[in-house]
Formats: sequence, structure tokens, C-alpha cells
Amino acid sequence: MTAPAWIAADPLNCFTTILPAAPLDDDPALPLAGQSFAAKDLFDVAGHVTLAGSKINADDGVVAQQDATLVARMKAAGSTLVGMTNMDEYAYGFSTENSHYGPTRNPHDPARIAGGSSGGSAAAVAAGLVDVALGSDTNGSVRVPASLCGIYGLKPTFGRLSRAGTYPFVASLDHTGLFARTPATLATAYDVLQGHDPRDPASANRTVEPAGAALAQDLPRLRIGVLGGYFTQGLASEAEAAVAHVAAGLAALGADVGPALMHSAEAARSAAFCMTAIEGGSLHRADLVRRPLDFDPAVRDRMLAGLLMPADLLLAARRVRRRVQGEARELFERFDLLISPATPCSAPEIGARTVMIDGQPVPVRANLGMFAQPVSFIGLPALAVPALADTALPIGVQIIAPAWGEALLLHTAHHLDRAGITGSRAIKETPP
Repeated sequence: MTAPAWIAADPLNCFTTILPAAPLDDDPALPLAGQSFAAKDLFDVAGHVTLAGSKINADDGVVAQQDATLVARMKAAGSTLVGMTNMDEYAYGFSTENSHYGPTRNPHDPARIAGGSSGGSAAAVAAGLVDVALGSDTNGSVRVPASLCGIYGLKPTFGRLSRAGTYPFVASLDHTGLFARTPATLATAYDVLQGHDPRDPASANRTVEPAGAALAQDLPRLRIGVLGGYFTQGLASEAEAAVAHVAAGLAALGADVGPALMHSAEAARSAAFCMTAIEGGSLHRADLVRRPLDFDPAVRDRMLAGLLMPADLLLAARRVRRRVQGEARELFERFDLLISPATPCSAPEIGARTVMIDGQPVPVRANLGMFAQPVSFIGLPALAVPALADTALPIGVQIIAPAWGEALLLHTAHHLDRAGITGSRAIKETPP
């Protein structure tokens, strides 16, 4: 068995590189035998240039000498790599409308974006091209495309999964994550990917905490906090409906559901913007000076703005992070999990600069990650689940756990999926 034959046509523009077709591994001793995966094109794949969505990396032509740690672990577990996926340039964006490689299209409506910056990975999973895809999440780049493409997307705790062999963006905020169409598939792959990696200085030296084996156990009586305040502002009706649907579903599963507030969420988002711009701009300073016209204009402008910001803003952002982390610890004394919208709306059309919310035009690129950013900023694990609410297009709900709570996230998602409260929507196979 191999990946779908029409994958080479790539009508959704999911891939920047498609590898030669190869049989899937059928060794029953391997946990991912018979499965395929894709990797966002900022993961090194030996023998290939890591494009990171850029023209500059393509021109420089530096070939990776070894696989990124997560790519190697997927292969060792029996999964077959199909290719590397499209993304926003240097992971700086939420739409995967790449000016060098073209936009990735949403499998549910090819006129719409797939989200970003891991849009190619999410679209490839949603379209059934691969079983699992690797992505990265600095400000929401796993949860945003998972929400818009109607699949499950996990951003683990900062330091849980290795970043070794990935092209960096913001060292203080970069996470690696993954996508799948079911929580069970996600949990199996997540368990394979866990484990300390000395190649990544941020890798947590923790014992592996498997999630897959416990999925079938009964769900404990959970205390669920539905985030209000900031997390209810600027919501399209479909996002509001999705949260209400999942909250009601959790209550039906026996959870105690009540309101919750993260008072400094807006400050966290502002601080995340500053940290992203300053660290991202600093990383690319030399190329911004030598070859500014080789950047996507929007990415270049954001990075240049970061270079102009005073350094004390970075120190202030770190102070905000400590404060918000403290607030989150207090919240998790009262709640086991928190829920919020994953995105403020379903997928906008490709090329749209605004989306109408409550009769008002709202900028798309600046706001798609508004609910994901505060969570990335403080490093907590979060899972975007596709709500099976009465909405025309898929949209996700974000479930947030305390640090190292990935197993509880996946356990909860599995029961929501099994109860038909969440689940990936079927799509028609896209012809070549």
C-alpha cells in the first residue's frame, strides 16, 4: 500500500517537496506500521534543503545531513515520509498564503485558506493524504490550521517534544506539534515522539508519559472552565456555537462546567507579538540587510519592525509571561481543563484581508491566532478539536491543560470523538 496515487498532482498545494512513492511499512511490531506522515518544511530531512517557506533557503541550497529528531522517530516507528509541506515563510503567519510557493487550499473549500503557518501539514491530513503530519507552533501555528481544516492538532508543553533539526523562529516560544484525524492516531504518534533529546537545549528531561494506553479508560469527573472575557471578544457566530457545543458535550460526559477568566490574556498576546517580532527579526538580521527583496513583503516588514523595537520591550514581555503563568497556575487549582475558541472564525477566502464579525470588518492575519497566542506564550499544552456543531465550515475549540497534561487532553478528546461531539469531517477526494 502506498499514499493516494493523485498526491503527486497536489491540487491543494499542500507540499513543497513530494518524495518518490514508497511502500508503507507492514511490520506489525512497529506502532506506526502501515501509516504515512508529512513534515512541515522546517523539519530537516536528510538529503534535502529545508526551505522553511523561503526563497532565501532555496537559493542558498544547504542540504540537511540528518533527519530532524521527530522525523527520525516517526520513521523508526514504521511511518513512511511522503513529503515536506507548505508553510508561511519562516513560520511567520497564520494563513499559508506563501508568496514564493503559492497558497495552500482548504480541503473543505479550495477557495479558502488552510490556516498557518503549518497549513500544508493540516490540509494534507484533512484531505487524507497522510495519517499524521508534523508542524510547529510558536503563536498558534498548529491549532489555527487544525481549526480551519477540521482536524485534531496538538501543541504540547514547551520542551515536551524535540525541536532539534527544525529551522528556528522564536527560541523562547517555538514548539513542535502534530496533526491527525482522530485522537487515537494522534496519541499513538505523540507517544512515539516523546522523550528527552540532548540535541535540543530546551528539551525537558522528563520520563515518557504515554497517552495512548489510557484512552479507552473511563473519563474522570472533570472540572472544566469555559474561558470568558478576552476569549469571547471578536467572535464569529460559528466560533461561539462551537464552544457552546463542546461545553455542553463535556457536561453530558459528566464534567462540571463553569466560567473562568484569564485576566492577563490580552497582555500576554501583546507581549507575544513583541517577543516574536524582536527575536524573529534578530534571527534574520543579516539577510534583512543583504537581501531584503527576497523576503515575503509582509514577513520582511514585521521583522524589520522587530529590529526597531527597544530591547527593554523584550524584558517587559518576559515579566508579563511570569505574571500570566502565575495566573494560569491559580486557574488550574480550580479547573482540570480550560476551553476556548481555537480561532475567532472559520476559514476566510484566500486573499481576504478582512473578515466580517458582528457586522464589522476585522483584519484576518492579525487575529486568526488571537486565542492561541496567550497559551503558546506561557508554554501550556493545548489541543484543537474539531467541533461537530451546526456550522457550514469546520471550526475548532481549544482545550488547554496544565503543564505536562497532554495525556488528559488526548483522553478527553478521545471521549468527545467517541461520543460524536467532535470529529474530523469527511471530504470528497480531490481529483488530480
